Amino acid sequence: MNIAEAKKNTVYTFKLNSGEELIAKVLDTDQYNFIIEHPVSCAPGPQGMGLIPSMFTNDPQLSVTLNTSSVALFAETETSIRDKYREATTGITVPEKSIVLG
Repeated sequence: MNIAEAKKNTVYTFKLNSGEELIAKVLDTDQYNFIIEHPVSCAPGPQGMGLIPSMFTNDPQLSVTLNTSSVALFAETETSIRDKYREATTGITVPEKSIVLG
């Protein structure tokens, strides 16, 4: 997938040249940048991998520019991780899917 194919308002996982993995919602793109919101990093914690803010001192209501030269790989985020990202950034909990048996 190239930058031009990135879908707006979609959550992507970015592997940065530094080795860090970043998850963010893409608002827009241009030739050199991803315009993203609510970037979080994956970090190990006591209960496994967790999501922590990538930036602690920025205004979380503002978008962030991610230069494409910093990105080694990117792809749409896997569904269960995307749901956890949505919960962490908006507070909206996605209910677990279950089959109702009668």
